Amino acid sequence: MKLGTTLYTEQQIAARIAQIGAEIRRDVPVDEPVHVIAVLKGAFVFLADLVRQIPGTVTMDFIAVSSYGAGSKSSGQVRLLKDLDRSIEGRHVIIVEDIVDTGLTLSYLHEILWARAPKSLRTACLLSKPSRRKVAVPVEYTGFSIEDLFVVGYGLDYDEQYRQLPYIGVMDGID
Repeated sequence: MKLGTTLYTEQQIAARIAQIGAEIRRDVPVDEPVHVIAVLKGAFVFLADLVRQIPGTVTMDFIAVSSYGAGSKSSGQVRLLKDLDRSIEGRHVIIVEDIVDTGLTLSYLHEILWARAPKSLRTACLLSKPSRRKVAVPVEYTGFSIEDLFVVGYGLDYDEQYRQLPYIGVMDGID
């Protein structure tokens, strides 16, 4: 396995994130706070850049779920590893995901978060793999739609490596 071609450059990612920030504020009035929830660990880089592109008041929290373990394939079972620190009742909530693949993780998050009575619940994902969906899930803000490739960088990892890359690259040799 080795890092192959660059799929999206640092500049392409920054430009798209600026657009997503504007789209979020188009949907949530600037006088109302936005509460973003990053899905750890992969979404932390996306979250950091995204919150700087959303005008007005932005608060944040973190949630951790797992469906992968140490491999490159989803196990299909989602486990909650870290819950939110604060209530989301009555808030405009944006789930910030690194990648939406099968939709199972996002479906699980929607179920548990809607039960907590937010004012609105939307999703922003950096990458989407529509061809891999097993569950239809709403994703209001998508950075880029990609084919069924295994990608790393910009928070995405392979066995906890490559998260620090400022771009998104394709891993070669992974089935």
